[in-house]
Amino acid sequence: MGVTLLLKKISSSLSTSQSHYSLLKAIQGLPVLELSSICINLTLLLVFLFIISARQIFVCAGRIRTLKDDSVANSSPRRGSVSVDGEIRDVKIGTWFKMSLFCCFYVLFLQVLVLGFDGVGLIRKAAHGKVVDCSVIFMPVAQALAWFVLSFSALHCKFKVSEKFPFLLRVWWVLSFVICLCILYVDGKVLLIEGSKHLYSHVVANFAATPALAFLCFIAISGVTGIEVCRNSDLQEPLLLEEEAGCLKVTSYSDASLFSLATLSWLNQLLSIGAKRPLELKDIPLLAPQNRAKTNYKILISNWEKLKAENHSKQPSLAWAILKSFWKEAACNAVFAGLNTIVSYVGPYLVSYFVDYLGGKETFPHEGYILAGIFFSAKLVETLTTRQWYLGVDILGMHVRSALTAMVYRKGLKISSLAKQSHTSGEIVNYMAVDVQRIGDYSWYLHDIWMLPLQIILALAILYKNVGIASVATLVATIISIIVTVPLAKVQEEYQDKLMAAKDERMRKTSECLRNMRILKLQAWEDRYRLKLEEMRGVEFKWLRRALYSQAFITFIFWSSPIFVAAVTFGTSMLLGTQLTAGAVLSALATFRILQEPLRNFPDLVSMMAQTKVSLDRISGFLLEEELQEDATIVLPQGTTNIAIEIENGEFCWDLPTQRPTLSGISMKVERGMRVAVCGMVGSGKSSFLSCILGEIPKISGEVRVCGTAAYVCQSAWIQSGNIEENILFGSPMDKAKYKRVIHACSLKKDLELFSHGDQTIIGDRGINLSGGQKQRVQLARALYQDADIYLLDDPFSAVDAHTGSDLFKEYIMTALASKTVVFVTHQVEFLPNADLILVLREGRIIQAGKYDDLLQAGTDFRTLVSAHHDAIEAMDIPNHSSEDSDENLTLDGCVVLDKKCDSAENNIDSLAKEVQDGASASEQKAIKEKKKAKRSRKKQLVQEEERVRGRVSMKVYLSYMAAAYKGLLIPLIILAQGLFQFLQIASNWWMAWANPQTEGDQPKVSPMVLIIVYMALAFGSSWFIFVRAVLVATFGLAAAQKLFLNMLRSVFRSPMSFFDSTPAGRILNRVSIDQSVVDLDIPFRLGGFASTTIQLLGIVGVMTKVTWQILLLVVPMAVACLWMQKYYMASSRELVRIVSIQKSPIIHLFGESIAGAATIRGFGQEKRFMKRNLYLLDCFARPFFISIAAIEWLCLRMELLSTFVFAFCMILLVSFPHGAIDPSMAGLAVTYGLNLNARLSRWILSFCKLENKIISIERIYQYSRIPSEAPPFIEDSCPPTSWPENGTIELIDLKVRYAENLPVVLHGVTCVFPGGKNIGIVGRTGSGKSTLIQALFRLIEPAGGRIIIDNIDISTIGLHDLRSRLSIIPQDPTLFEGTIRCNLDPLEEHSDAEIWEALDKSQLGEIVREKDLKLDTPVLENGDNWSVGQRQLVSLGRALLKQARILVLDEATASVDSATDNLIQKIIRTEFKNCTVCTIAHRIPTVIDSDLVLVLSDGVYKLYFELIISMYMIFFVSLISPLVISVSCTSIPCPLTVVFDNICRSICRV
Repeated sequence: MGVTLLLKKISSSLSTSQSHYSLLKAIQGLPVLELSSICINLTLLLVFLFIISARQIFVCAGRIRTLKDDSVANSSPRRGSVSVDGEIRDVKIGTWFKMSLFCCFYVLFLQVLVLGFDGVGLIRKAAHGKVVDCSVIFMPVAQALAWFVLSFSALHCKFKVSEKFPFLLRVWWVLSFVICLCILYVDGKVLLIEGSKHLYSHVVANFAATPALAFLCFIAISGVTGIEVCRNSDLQEPLLLEEEAGCLKVTSYSDASLFSLATLSWLNQLLSIGAKRPLELKDIPLLAPQNRAKTNYKILISNWEKLKAENHSKQPSLAWAILKSFWKEAACNAVFAGLNTIVSYVGPYLVSYFVDYLGGKETFPHEGYILAGIFFSAKLVETLTTRQWYLGVDILGMHVRSALTAMVYRKGLKISSLAKQSHTSGEIVNYMAVDVQRIGDYSWYLHDIWMLPLQIILALAILYKNVGIASVATLVATIISIIVTVPLAKVQEEYQDKLMAAKDERMRKTSECLRNMRILKLQAWEDRYRLKLEEMRGVEFKWLRRALYSQAFITFIFWSSPIFVAAVTFGTSMLLGTQLTAGAVLSALATFRILQEPLRNFPDLVSMMAQTKVSLDRISGFLLEEELQEDATIVLPQGTTNIAIEIENGEFCWDLPTQRPTLSGISMKVERGMRVAVCGMVGSGKSSFLSCILGEIPKISGEVRVCGTAAYVCQSAWIQSGNIEENILFGSPMDKAKYKRVIHACSLKKDLELFSHGDQTIIGDRGINLSGGQKQRVQLARALYQDADIYLLDDPFSAVDAHTGSDLFKEYIMTALASKTVVFVTHQVEFLPNADLILVLREGRIIQAGKYDDLLQAGTDFRTLVSAHHDAIEAMDIPNHSSEDSDENLTLDGCVVLDKKCDSAENNIDSLAKEVQDGASASEQKAIKEKKKAKRSRKKQLVQEEERVRGRVSMKVYLSYMAAAYKGLLIPLIILAQGLFQFLQIASNWWMAWANPQTEGDQPKVSPMVLIIVYMALAFGSSWFIFVRAVLVATFGLAAAQKLFLNMLRSVFRSPMSFFDSTPAGRILNRVSIDQSVVDLDIPFRLGGFASTTIQLLGIVGVMTKVTWQILLLVVPMAVACLWMQKYYMASSRELVRIVSIQKSPIIHLFGESIAGAATIRGFGQEKRFMKRNLYLLDCFARPFFISIAAIEWLCLRMELLSTFVFAFCMILLVSFPHGAIDPSMAGLAVTYGLNLNARLSRWILSFCKLENKIISIERIYQYSRIPSEAPPFIEDSCPPTSWPENGTIELIDLKVRYAENLPVVLHGVTCVFPGGKNIGIVGRTGSGKSTLIQALFRLIEPAGGRIIIDNIDISTIGLHDLRSRLSIIPQDPTLFEGTIRCNLDPLEEHSDAEIWEALDKSQLGEIVREKDLKLDTPVLENGDNWSVGQRQLVSLGRALLKQARILVLDEATASVDSATDNLIQKIIRTEFKNCTVCTIAHRIPTVIDSDLVLVLSDGVYKLYFELIISMYMIFFVSLISPLVISVSCTSIPCPLTVVFDNICRSICRV
């Protein structure tokens, strides 16, 4: 028994050793790659197990140590937690993680399947008694084990909430992919030699696993799992309250399944809504957080700042910063682009085999069907990868655009005053509208740089197989084709530079004209400035013409390039004696056709690189400009010191290169709660003094310290578009009680009652529908509501009347700001006694500082200012008339103009005075009731949302564009040229397929020389027609673009002022910049491209039908399906593009508005809020844009899938025909064209859709070419005499005025006469209708009723230019245009230099201009920023002096100058315009007290019209000035106003 057991053991050991030996032998017999794979997987498995074990040991050791420490410390046990930056709110499992996990389990499934298949096979063999080779299952076992571990390790990342995959896992994936590629190469090689005999389970599994392993390799390189951990961080905050409401869901793209992403079916729901009704912005879901502007902006700005910090001496590269920020997206796109490129060459490679098969040469069974299957699979992969690639580059471009736009906006808020001089607001808008767009568009060309060499290499490999060594000639010809583009690229870059510079100039001037359209119309200068713009467009057009014609030449070169390469290749092949077959030629032609695309796109790439480089340099230059000095002002927290503002030895200069300080020797201390008044003559540096406290003006030396928050009210009111409430709140939350107090303190309650929508009234562009005083008080309310510690007010009372000014001073400064620190600039001397400290400035220095009485006693400049004020007041005393004539004249005039009611009111002076004070007149009550009724009726606002056309683009738009150039005669010529090109292209290919032998050994049909000559004649003939087409398209596009631009420009300039009041400038700028650029550079080529693609598609279908007519059975239903899908898609696409266009305007408008009010925004510390607003608007634009680009890919995918199935059907038909039934060479030709079918079909649909989307730009321009025009400038039958007006008498007869049909009446039946040659004062509180009366006089607003007659001519019967050119005005808002002093005074160039100097001297500017180096050519910056507001008003006076019209209107002309200058101006006006009718609107009593007659307005109703000396109703006028009398008499000033008051009362009593 024991011996038996022993023998058994020995035999078993012998058998075991024998099996071990056989196992070792089996392992040694494995292929090297399989053995490597087994070893690597098992090694990594052991490493993985070791790491897991080590980690467990460390965890256990850690627990023991923790328990020991806890027991020592006697502390309670703690729960382990991971420390993270901020508490985790939410975990989002992204698409990438799901795809990674799917790939892992997919590969595991394949390996288990192979293991099961091989295991079953071994069992069957063993059952049948065959020899079993166990080595077959070694690799599947190792792979299955490895992928089991890998799959569950990846799944574990979800539970660990890992944002990165473990390093070992990533290395394992990369190595698996490398091994897979190596095995793939070996198997592929063997498969080609042995055919299907080599197909077994391992080979099939390896092929099937390759895409999944490729994806995992890509994920391994990036390392990111796709799990998003949402923490309490900045990035997760909502951008604005609009998003907090949660009314919009986030796009399903962010969490769509793999199938949904591949087929873009996540869009189905939105497109179905769009098919039922027009889409609105609210239908479009929010972007996912990673696609939002804020996320991308933060990434880009971070990398940009890092690059700037790394090397201060070297200029940082913006391109490199963009690449560092978005390289992951670019890399993901590169995978799709690379895969797409590789599979696109499968067809050309296999064409020769297919032709051989059709010729009867079958190398393995079912070869035809297998080839058809490979063709179909390759086209399917190509279709899917193309769509993902294109969508990816669009999203990348969107990210870059959003981030760059935000950076440009941020820079616009921070740029210094000196740097801003070289970048006007128009230029900055151009950076955002054109340059950023171009850089974003470059994402389309990003991969072409490396794809072109790859495509050339693949093409050469295929050509080497077909034509042998002649492929070297192909390489040389290709290199020559590319080298030729270098000089062309330089020319293109030069033209682009010039074109962009010309566009900048035009945009700058356009922006300026739109801002100042009111003054252009008042002065009758609009035609002159329109001609200037047309001249600028002419310069731009010159460079545009050169750019487009050079582009046409480049198009010719590169359509010729593939033909040139083909001719060189075939010619070299024939010279070398290589016999070409039809299959080889067709394979080569298919290769050339694919190579044609990158070669043809190469000029676009070169051109785009040149354009993008220019744009990058421009934006980079702007981003690197100097910013405001951060240390200009040291801001201390409130309460740290009792000194609110302190300046020590401050020296400041606006223009640093000149080194001429604007302010020097500034030293002062302001304690908390003080009221500081700043006064001085015009140009003394008062506004600059406030700027130095804000840190706006560059500091040369010294120190400025501010304790607490500041609020700033600028001299020229800056009002945002939006309603009045939004302007007052300025981003702060609503506090009803506080809001009411602010409204009361700023005297706005009555104004709000008069508005039809109260404080919800939408304010037009730059506050256009508010009076000057209302704008100023809205500004003051904005500042007060912020509840700041320090208030800086720049001449806040200049735009309001004396009564309102007095109320404001009392309620606002003395009461509401009683506990605040206030620094206010003023010219009103009557307010100075209430200041705790008065600073007197002269030539940028503080020459006096102290209290009122002390400064008065000290004399010098301050006494001069006060004396000037006293002189003005004394001038109000009633003069004693020395001659009887004057008394008589006065009496006569009084009889003419006095209302008849004055006779019956003589005995009721006291009651009338009481009635006036109570404000209870019947007409006033009626007016207020009418306003309240209007408020209740909720009529439309002045500014409406931008309108958009809905539904299909009207055929009129297409026809108007086609007829815009040469009445559409070029369109048939373009189609003919394209048709001939396509015909000759097909003919040349057919010739090569027909003339060459079908198989090796057959005789060619013609000699090689004839073959190549005919081919070159046909091919180069076709390229010549392409040149003709390109030139015709460029010619057509240029003529159409120019005509559309001029029509729009003339229409805009001829539109009434109400159009500019109700249209934000951003909307107009959007059309003249972005839409016009599309018309200039895009639409003609889109139109040409659509014609080209249509004819090419017809050619492809024609060739395929010629060979297999049965294809029509599918082509017809496919065409129907395509048209149905295109219609279904276009219903949504049109609306999306319109929404995109509309959403662009608010971004441009916010840009312009923010840059204009940058000082105010910074003064309030609101940069962050405005930045958030900009980011929100960018997302509002990106939402429809993202959906629109995805929708295009949705359509193209379905089109291409249809065409792929048609192509597969064609292939199966060709394979099914018996050998010899069709000509193989013709069948091969059909296949080569069929390979292009899906690309051409999708391009045709895409070009049509993009054309319709782009044509919306023409639709928008067409809208602005049909704006209802104002009255004609000249009426031939009703021209006034050249001497008109001779007398200057103005009659108002029952004048009623409203701003628009849907707005209430502003002037209610005003009837009076302004006698010729008299001074007429027009007074009334702010908002009473004074400026409206003047606008009616100039016909900026056409009367709703009544008439205005000047010297017996009804002004409504003559041309506008005839009227406005005979009147003169000095407007309320002084406007200077960019240029020189000369062109600002005399833009029409009608006067000599001597006359200009005389006008300057009279307007007190002569000395200032003579001190400048350039004299009359002294530059004026945008908005006249380098001149003070007072100096700008003096320039306006100079214009009036030069014009010398018989009627002069002064609309608050001296509001921004000191009393002394005001007195001087009044004397000049009295002297120079003594025989003219002068209508003066003023709030300062001294300004109008000298008038012969005064018209008093109240709420659009004329209250009184009287002669100052004999009027019975003077009490009302006195009520207007009585607060001024009281406010002055309460101070220690000797007050001549009391004398005036007595004199007026005595005059009334005498009457």
